Amino acid sequence: MRVLLLLVFLSDYTVDGLYQKSLNWNNHPNGEYKDSTAKSDFGNIRGWKNNRAYISGGSPRITLEKNALSGACGMIANMDLPSGTAYELDFDLKFHSQFDWSRGGKVGFGFGLGNGNTGCNPATDGNGGSLRIMWYNDNSNRVYLKPYVYYKDMPTNCGDDFGVSYPSSGSLRKGAWYKIHLYVKSNTGSDKNGHVQVKINGAAVLDRAIRWTTNDSKRQINRLMFHSFRGGSQTYWQSTTDGYIYYDNLQIKQIA
Repeated sequence: MRVLLLLVFLSDYTVDGLYQKSLNWNNHPNGEYKDSTAKSDFGNIRGWKNNRAYISGGSPRITLEKNALSGACGMIANMDLPSGTAYELDFDLKFHSQFDWSRGGKVGFGFGLGNGNTGCNPATDGNGGSLRIMWYNDNSNRVYLKPYVYYKDMPTNCGDDFGVSYPSSGSLRKGAWYKIHLYVKSNTGSDKNGHVQVKINGAAVLDRAIRWTTNDSKRQINRLMFHSFRGGSQTYWQSTTDGYIYYDNLQIKQIA
């Protein structure tokens, strides 16, 4: 019983020397979610924006500011992880009931490997990669979540979605919680023996072998990304209203 109580109250711990973290924010009071508190929650964190982070009813709420994109819009925060070759994470997300989908953007937590390529900086040099999630509005009355992946064999400069989405038909619902599960396993050498997995509400969206890197010194998973912003780079990704995205029940587990 004593061990179980410790796991409830400690957000960071190790099991067999492997890193784990659990956060649900239930004991955080409503109000601005300041970087000092974020550093206490996450450890080494960079890019936190106090004016865009708020605790509402035990959940972090990130503001996406109107008429802006990328770092000028929302949150692009990165946290160091103990280097490992396999990690998984789970978190919940919800779009506010009045959220303007606009064209889309990056949402929630993800992983960086090696150099952690993002921002249409292709990972084709074999020195890094990343796994994140996007919401996307295809302008045909369909809005969905999709993987956004940078890896050695990516076919374009910007993130690959492998042609998959959630839901597979129909659209996301505003005001509804979605459960996200991500799993990343590094490859070795130039082999395609890595793995990437995305599940949403228990449904397997992406589950395949992958070659993240070809430089063995850059194969480690080493950062947690918390990216919530509109974009794309063109102005049609913007919104004329502020938007809010909520998060909860974050769990990170190092597998190897």
